[in-house]
Amino acid sequence: MVFGSFFSSLKFWGNSQEQEPQRGRMQEIDLGIHTIRSHGGSVATKHKHDWIILVILVGIEIGLQLISPFYRYVGRDMMTDLKYPFNDNTVPIWSVPIYAILLPIIVFVCFYMKRTCVYDLHHSILGLLFTVLITGIITDSIKLATGRPRPNFYWRCFPDGKELYDALGGVMCHGKAGEVKEGHKSFPSGHTSWSFAGLGYLSLYLSGKVKAFNREGHVAKLCLVFLPLLAACLVGISRVDDYWHHWQDVFAGALIGLFVAAFCYRQFYPNPYHEEGWGPYAYFIAAQERGTQQQQNGDALRTMSLQVDSTSLENMESGASSVRR
Repeated sequence: MVFGSFFSSLKFWGNSQEQEPQRGRMQEIDLGIHTIRSHGGSVATKHKHDWIILVILVGIEIGLQLISPFYRYVGRDMMTDLKYPFNDNTVPIWSVPIYAILLPIIVFVCFYMKRTCVYDLHHSILGLLFTVLITGIITDSIKLATGRPRPNFYWRCFPDGKELYDALGGVMCHGKAGEVKEGHKSFPSGHTSWSFAGLGYLSLYLSGKVKAFNREGHVAKLCLVFLPLLAACLVGISRVDDYWHHWQDVFAGALIGLFVAAFCYRQFYPNPYHEEGWGPYAYFIAAQERGTQQQQNGDALRTMSLQVDSTSLENMESGASSVRR
């Protein structure tokens, strides 16, 4: 169990959260009573600070795009490994938000239409957005700090093939400033980190929803869980094939995306292999509170019934005494 062994290492911070679903073992028959219309406003209001932080993270990510990276020294001898063709992207950058953000949200909406749980819809979207934004900020911060040249840096620096070096042997680029700037953003791979963040989060979400680790041995469920991860792997491979990244860039990007996805997912959901890993913590808490309220109402009704019965009995006894007199 790959996910089982991975998430067991996170129990140092997840034990207290793990107890919440166990306190109220509510069944899925309670689903359908927490809709967008009935509870959507209260859920969003409760997490308004999270959404404010999310907007701040968007601003930070935009700001990082305006900062120039560290221009690492690149000498004549280093150009041998940086002379790969300057190809177009197999996976264009505009497509990354579509499959890493929009596609998972569509899946979340489909599950909402089936189960009608606003807690699941809200928390899944919120967790996904935090995942991709935190991943993007970490990735771009490292990119700017390291300034590693891409494998196709030579043709960005010398688009006409005419080399020019300074007295210390460092390159004196005469290519387009934007392409040279982008040429110093090799490590880690942004395509890969975003892909493993969004699709990795989706994989965790699906593993909980289909109960892939319920020990019933349905391999088809694992195929569904691994499908998003396979897509993320292919994106990473394309970055090496296009000569936009070294393999180390892709490997580091995958690790960043997966770890951030795991941590953000666990903020809202139990481990996928948990008995109640199919729902968010907030749902079980709400279901438990609803059960407690129903129990209190039932106790109150029983108390009133006992009081009525006691009063009736006293009236009957007093009436019988009057007859005897």
